[in-house]
Amino acid sequence: DGQRINWETGEPDRCGDYEGPGNHTHCSAFSAAAAKRLGIYLLRPPEHGQLLLANAQSKWLEGAAAQSEGWRRVSRMQEAQSLANQGRLVVVVYPNPDPHVPGHVAIVRPSEKSMHALEENGPQIIQAGTHNHNSTNVRIGFSSHPGAWPDGVAYYAHPIR
Repeated sequence: DGQRINWETGEPDRCGDYEGPGNHTHCSAFSAAAAKRLGIYLLRPPEHGQLLLANAQSKWLEGAAAQSEGWRRVSRMQEAQSLANQGRLVVVVYPNPDPHVPGHVAIVRPSEKSMHALEENGPQIIQAGTHNHNSTNVRIGFSSHPGAWPDGVAYYAHPIR
């Protein structure tokens, strides 16, 4: 409802009529907070600020630091959906080619969708951002990022202990 919240707790951290910067949801902070709740590290404040964090998370996930934290790249969206169905934390990321414009990140959620639906729309996701969704698909969730769907996104999975 337009309130600025603390990325870790979800609690308001400014008064309800605050109109300054940061008064919208951040997909990257949402994903980082969800991972943190599961005891999994995903690049987050204070190591990187909330602005352009999705781009930074995408770059971080490609590197050795993410691998040492237990993340691995998943090459096919069918495998990404399957791993989420098995209880892994799976994220889908899109780094914006313009480093001054935010990318996007979402969490793949379990879904028993058909292979046809998966191929047509991608895995099922939960996301925060311009549009918050408890359940949508990658095609819709990344639609405000031209070039993301289907070949501009990358999937990464992490086991949940």
